[in-house]
Amino acid sequence: MPIIDKKSVLSGLKVRDAMRRIATHLHKQASINEAAKLLIKFRINSLLIVDANDEVIGVVSKTNIMGAYYAGIPIETPLEAIMMPSPVLCSPEDTLESALDLMRTHKVHRVFVTGDDPKQASGVLAYYDICGLLYRYCHRCERNVARPRASLSDSSMADALRVHEVMTPSVFFNRKDESIMTIMEGLEAGNVGAVLILSREGQPVGVVSKTDLLMAYKRGISPEDPAKSIMNSPVRSCDYDDPLVLVIREMVFADVQRLFIHRETPANIVGVLSLSDAARIRSGSCRACLSSRIEVLDGP
Repeated sequence: MPIIDKKSVLSGLKVRDAMRRIATHLHKQASINEAAKLLIKFRINSLLIVDANDEVIGVVSKTNIMGAYYAGIPIETPLEAIMMPSPVLCSPEDTLESALDLMRTHKVHRVFVTGDDPKQASGVLAYYDICGLLYRYCHRCERNVARPRASLSDSSMADALRVHEVMTPSVFFNRKDESIMTIMEGLEAGNVGAVLILSREGQPVGVVSKTDLLMAYKRGISPEDPAKSIMNSPVRSCDYDDPLVLVIREMVFADVQRLFIHRETPANIVGVLSLSDAARIRSGSCRACLSSRIEVLDGP
């Protein structure tokens, strides 16, 4: 990944500048259990499925495995039974704008990058990777609010984007006594990666993500069990008015893909911020670099 100085124009970057140069894959006869193990181990959201010639024939995501769990499909079932055909591919020489257009058009959160052989993949590009690249750009900027306060001007603080300007102002939630199956229905209907879990009194007490569901599937937990049996707690959140760059830094270094947003008190959750939000809606984290933003309109 290149060193970016403040004069860089982000729209001039290529896929190769942000991609991860590895694409995890399994053979089509490998089991759902093997795929779940890799997705959890490497903290990734999807992997490629290949045939006997190592040519890409499909893709399996956490969502596909969640669907298998919901449908009661045995976890040792071959991946070819649940894979999606024709993963979205791009070239390492494509621009980031074109890759983002592909992701938006196909309603996916990542694209796979071809190698010398167009039937094989040499890497992957996700919103997370783009957000990490944008964070590096902001980190080197003299207007970065993460720098020591003595070096900042009032205009720098005024330029800083706040979390509430980027967050998704809606939160999907379930009660802790509702079933895991109900959780999966909500995740699928809302096309989200995690739901907030509330107590009987309506207080946030935990989170259930697709990763938690994969782990439950592997452990043989019944989909009829309550959400509280698999939820993670406490709820990780940040303040509505926090500077975006500080929150992105926390997410990048803590290797988390989303934070819930509270206002005035941690019990008052008003939204959620994902690295996907930050990558697809903003390039950079303040108004100082508007002229070099990657503009991406509404889309998953």
